[in-house]
Amino acid sequence: MFRGLDAQRLVALFFAGLALLNFPLLALWDHDVYLWGLPLFPSALFVLWAVLIAALAWVVERGRDRHTAED
Repeated sequence: MFRGLDAQRLVALFFAGLALLNFPLLALWDHDVYLWGLPLFPSALFVLWAVLIAALAWVVERGRDRHTAED
């Protein structure tokens, strides 16, 4: 299914998500600060989660387009 660079990008996204959503880096956002009326911690979690999903979709769709062009 995924070979070469696509597989490496997916593994890199997995480890990036693991690192970004793990305790030591999440502690950076855990302050009593508000961003546009929203607490910073849940806002940062949502943004990180959305960026990871967008990057995952980009890698998968880009790989799918390349694989259909090769066939």
